[in-house]
Amino acid sequence: MSAPTAPRTMSASGVSAPAPPTRRRALDWRVRFAALSLIWGFSFLLIKVGTDGYAPFQVTFGRLLAGTAVLAVAMVVRREKLPRSGRTWGHLFVAAFFLNALPFSLFAYAELTIPSTLAGICNATSPLWGMALSLVALSEDRPTRRRVAGLGVGFIGVLTVLGAWQGFSGLDVTGTAMALLASLSYPVGWIYVRRTLAGTGSSTLALTGSQLFLGTVQLAAVLPLFTSIPEHFPPLPTLAVVALGALGTGLAVLLQYGLVQEVGPTTAQMVTYFIPVIATAAGVSLLGEQLGWNTPVGALVVLAGAALTQSRARGPAGAPPAAGPLSRN
Repeated sequence: MSAPTAPRTMSASGVSAPAPPTRRRALDWRVRFAALSLIWGFSFLLIKVGTDGYAPFQVTFGRLLAGTAVLAVAMVVRREKLPRSGRTWGHLFVAAFFLNALPFSLFAYAELTIPSTLAGICNATSPLWGMALSLVALSEDRPTRRRVAGLGVGFIGVLTVLGAWQGFSGLDVTGTAMALLASLSYPVGWIYVRRTLAGTGSSTLALTGSQLFLGTVQLAAVLPLFTSIPEHFPPLPTLAVVALGALGTGLAVLLQYGLVQEVGPTTAQMVTYFIPVIATAAGVSLLGEQLGWNTPVGALVVLAGAALTQSRARGPAGAPPAAGPLSRN
């Protein structure tokens, strides 16, 4: 009798890979779920603090470098092997651009001119973009009335957050557009890796660690063109960038990886709905950012729309939600 096929999990990069045998966890999954929500929710505050002392590309490079270091240590401890196929590395290079280098840089540039609260809410539109794109790019994702309605509801929520009836007055259009483009980049990358990297044979950790390394290389190539070596390293921004990478990009991937193994992708992706709430609370309470009534109301509408777009009547066991990865910050 042949052994059953191992279940497949989704990484923060959106890559499907065989799940290792389930092990007993030291911490209850709810505790790790809460920790992941807090880490990703506070990431937008850390970006804002980091850009107070460093150029946006420097912030992105620092977070990718710190995140790669964390995953490299995890790979050594678990004795993970790097992918061997040149084709796999080529696809990972593209994935690193759309899932790491591009959105991380766009959020860093966006927060030069928009509040961290608005950046966190823009991030919540990723499932909306993902649903719209997956209907076009993934033949297995069929439109339903509920999901199409969710897209419409989410769009209304975005217009509410932006204050469309006021002509978007008082809104930095460029910064907001960058944040929305960053949120669009995630599902583009997820769809790409779903179509090209599923079933490579490498573990999720190895693929994600390799992807972050390639993202770091991409930023290292860009840095000399747009920035110079910092003359000093201010303590608070430096600490924010290191925490952003080590926690929000490195540890968060490991937490998410374990959650998907233990409770499945559907439950694990629910962290998406807590991120804007925590980002808003952090921005208001710690950075003193101001909110109009339309921001929290619109955010709730966006989250309601996102929840509808991720609903599925039936699907293959263990299938990830069509809206895209949880890789956010």
